[in-house]
Amino acid sequence: MLKPILTITGSDSAGGSGIQADIRTISGLGGRVASVITSITVQNTLGIQEFYDLPAPIIHQQIDAIVNDIAPSIVKIGLIHTKETLQVILQAILRYQPAFVLYDPIIRSSNGEPLMSDDLLSQIRQQLLPLCHLILVNRAEEEQILGPSFHPGSYHSQEIWYLTDRRIHGRTNELASATAYYLSAGHPVAEAMEKARQYVTLKITDDGNLHSRSSELYQNFLDAVESHYQTNSDVNFYADYLNVSSRYLSQVTHRINGKSPKMIIDNRLLQLLQKELLTTLKPIQEIAYENGFSSQAHFTKFFKRQTGMTPTMFRRNNGERRMENGK
Repeated sequence: MLKPILTITGSDSAGGSGIQADIRTISGLGGRVASVITSITVQNTLGIQEFYDLPAPIIHQQIDAIVNDIAPSIVKIGLIHTKETLQVILQAILRYQPAFVLYDPIIRSSNGEPLMSDDLLSQIRQQLLPLCHLILVNRAEEEQILGPSFHPGSYHSQEIWYLTDRRIHGRTNELASATAYYLSAGHPVAEAMEKARQYVTLKITDDGNLHSRSSELYQNFLDAVESHYQTNSDVNFYADYLNVSSRYLSQVTHRINGKSPKMIIDNRLLQLLQKELLTTLKPIQEIAYENGFSSQAHFTKFFKRQTGMTPTMFRRNNGERRMENGK
């Protein structure tokens, strides 16, 4: 008979990791799983924007409610974001003595953002790791998790398994969840890990994660800019036009080319302005009005902020440069 599993970790609103991924993986394999949420994250496929850490008493009550009723034999621990959360988990392990504790440390997001302070990591090394039976360690994070003075036998864990670099969002999470399932089915640690690896490998082309539409949205944004940059430089206009929030649009453009939507809009407008200044004899005031500026002064302020020189200086300097080159 399968032993019940309790997963203790954060909530991933995009579903690629955290509680959602644990439940999906373990249930999909046929396991019995209950959950305790430690933190609620505001995130999507582009990363975490905000954290809300549940109060320690709420985490404590969640654990008590599950353990008293379901009595899970296997506890899988993931995201621990605060010292208070850590203390609640430690108290629960010491009090209820689960048969197996698996820890998958989440010390940074898939984008590389730190999720733990050095002090919290130190407390985890000293207090939590000795209580775990299996610790999944990313090679790139080995020293942070285990400490610089770690040597085999430092902890009472049955196993420390080393993983390759954590790059694909939720992949290690899925491996840990699958391992918990196979442990619940009675497999020894090494066998459970191997079966979990095989499971993840088979699912690698169909991992169940939501796929971002960021690339398509980015191209749609560029198309919209091309159509409207002369008449509208307001980011909110483009966000409304594309039916997304301005915040999400900003995440997309930063992820793909490292620039804000405003920078992209302004750069496109600047290209046109520079071309007109160099290839036409239109007065600067006329160029300003034709491109949506309220006045020549407004145009000059924008142009100088972008290039470090006024339109007049730009036109003169580049005219002189063309003359020097014989053009």
